[in-house]
Amino acid sequence: MSNHHTNPTDATSSTWTGMVPVDDTALAVTDTGGTGVPVVYLNGSYASQRHWKRVIADLGSGYRHISFDERARGGSGQSADYSFEACLRDIDAILAARGVDRALLVGWSYGALLGVHWANRHPERTLGVVGVDGPYPVGWTTDAEHEEIRKVFRRMRLMLPLARRLGMAARFSGEQHVEVAIEAHLLHAALTPILETVPVPVRYVVASGEAVGSRDDLQEQMRKTLEPLLIRNPNLKVGAKVASNHGSILRKDSPAVATVVRELAATESAQGRPGR
Repeated sequence: MSNHHTNPTDATSSTWTGMVPVDDTALAVTDTGGTGVPVVYLNGSYASQRHWKRVIADLGSGYRHISFDERARGGSGQSADYSFEACLRDIDAILAARGVDRALLVGWSYGALLGVHWANRHPERTLGVVGVDGPYPVGWTTDAEHEEIRKVFRRMRLMLPLARRLGMAARFSGEQHVEVAIEAHLLHAALTPILETVPVPVRYVVASGEAVGSRDDLQEQMRKTLEPLLIRNPNLKVGAKVASNHGSILRKDSPAVATVVRELAATESAQGRPGR
């Protein structure tokens, strides 16, 4: 672990990397510092902050980039609690530790779900949310569908050690992976009331391709559930639609993600709502 800063009030001068304690664990955090708009990156369910490198590079040094690994992902410690509520508390802990009052949240997949929920609870602290292929208001809610999730992870169990090394799985059990996935599906299925009323700007970067293993245009049907909500809540807009699929979007279409972040940050700054 390196600590170029220990005082959040000094966070505007240079990059800080270190561990932020929260609950029974500590999270690996990178904060580039600077006086630009603070952008906080929220990872996919089992991903790590490494997935944001291209987007951060595309945006450049004019922003304050804050990325971190969730519990038992990347360089962060393990915990007794991997729930969605714990992930929301982790955002609070990161912002407090780095002395950030208001931020623009950029989330991919599960991270996009986190971003919308956090913004809905803390609109006065949110400059906006960029959702990278999510969140969409649809999820698996039946016992049969949950059993399908369990089957997927049973088939993947021998691949989990490799997936962890690639930053695509967490350092917890297969059953805990299942629990996180099922909870996320239930939260997505209950998302419509939040998306209808979320009071901050939310910009979607929508993928076009089907993910590996998907079938029957499943993901395209998920994306279509957003369309009526775009009419009902003017805060929701599609900032870009790209050719890549859900899993490759940050790798193949990072410039499009960066452009949507840049446009949203510029809009909020023009309206006199800069972050800190």
